[in-house]
Amino acid sequence: CALLAALISLSFGGAVGLMFLMLGCALPQYNQYWPLFVLFFYILSPIPYCIARRLVDDTDASSNACKELAIFLTTGIVVSAFGLPIVFARAELIYWGACALVLTGNTVIFATILGFFLVFGSNDDFSWQQW
Repeated sequence: CALLAALISLSFGGAVGLMFLMLGCALPQYNQYWPLFVLFFYILSPIPYCIARRLVDDTDASSNACKELAIFLTTGIVVSAFGLPIVFARAELIYWGACALVLTGNTVIFATILGFFLVFGSNDDFSWQQW
C-alpha cells in the first residue's frame, strides 16, 4: 500500500513538472517550443546511474570510480537541463517568464526522478529485469 501511494505521488509530480514545461512553451504570450529540448535531459539523466548500478557490486562500502563517474555525468546532465532554458532566454529565443516556468518544471521533474530512485532503488525485490 505504501508503494502504491509512492507511485501515485511520483506520477503526480511528473505530471505537474510536465505541466510547467508545457505552460512555458504553449501559453499564448510565449508560444515558443524551444524549451521542449529539455525532455532529452529528462530521458538521459537516469541512464548513467542505472548502468553503474548494474556494473557495481554494492557490498563494498568504499567508493568506486564507476559510481563516481555516473554521479558526475548525471550532475552534468542535470546542470545542462537547467542551463539550456537560461541560454535560450539570454539569446532571446524564449521569454524570461517561459524560462522561469521551465526551470520550475525542471525542479519538479528532477525531484520526481530522485524520489523514484529513493523509493524503488533500495528495494531488493525490484529489478530492471522484470521489465
